[in-house]
Amino acid sequence: MRISLLLGALLCCLGLAQAQTTNFPNKPVRIIVPFPAGGSADTLVRVVGQGLTRRWNQSVVIDNRPGGGTVIAGALAAKAPADGYTLLVIANSLTINAKLRTNLPYDALKAFDPVAMLVHSPQVIAVNSASPYKTLAELLNEAKAKPGSLTYATVGPATTQHIAGESFKRLTGTDFTYVAYTGGALAANAVLGGHVNMVLTNLSEVVGMLEAGKLRPLAVTTRERLDALPQTPTVMESGYKDYEAVVWFALGAPAGTPPDIVQKLSEDLRATLAEPDIKQKLVGAGLYPAFQGPAALANHIQQEYQRYSRVIDEARIKLD
Repeated sequence: MRISLLLGALLCCLGLAQAQTTNFPNKPVRIIVPFPAGGSADTLVRVVGQGLTRRWNQSVVIDNRPGGGTVIAGALAAKAPADGYTLLVIANSLTINAKLRTNLPYDALKAFDPVAMLVHSPQVIAVNSASPYKTLAELLNEAKAKPGSLTYATVGPATTQHIAGESFKRLTGTDFTYVAYTGGALAANAVLGGHVNMVLTNLSEVVGMLEAGKLRPLAVTTRERLDALPQTPTVMESGYKDYEAVVWFALGAPAGTPPDIVQKLSEDLRATLAEPDIKQKLVGAGLYPAFQGPAALANHIQQEYQRYSRVIDEARIKLD
């Protein structure tokens, strides 16, 4: 009798869990975005959110909480109920904060359950179209001949782009002077204005300037050339085979979210990213679908933490 009761209770629990997963979501899902409206991450979640709304017949609420180097949004998400109805956009900054910020109100590597990698945002090295540098080799030769005389602009300090720039300097044996800006578009405008020699930023933030011929792309930071810039070589092609730098955007959930809910979210995101209209909108914005499930994303985060830690230590990058 006792065994029968236990089996009955177990089957009841399993049935309840399955029912919860089948009915999920049955109310609006909030996605917290640690970046301002109008940026790459905001564009991503609004496009993906449209697809999820169609799939779920439930609203997806976009909650922009910029500031604090993504810490404000992270702290909010970490305290949210672990029920799948609150998600957080996570990116390279998650692993950078885990290394550099010693007073985080949450454990960056443990506070969130990985749900799905969504997209990669390639970065581009570009100069003013009136610049004398026609190729990356020409720019690097000048930088090596006159150490410290050339400048590069990007977001910073201690951002993904800043660390990518420092990695680029170390790998190429150059000494560009770093100039920090509060946004990729502002950094690009500084190049357009002739205040800085080069910009290293997300393709999505300068695609309009490139299409208008205002900026000249010298290299992209991906392993392979981009369809959007087929004539632009990669940094690897230019002779630096170990260099790759992309911004990635993923979704995480508060730690302790039921695994079946995490898995359903992941599967629905995979299907949404595969929809032709969603993919077209993302690629048009310079965001390339790069789906990974929870286990692969967890492994990626650990690898990124190790990689960024090495660069930060070698370049002695600190937060003021």
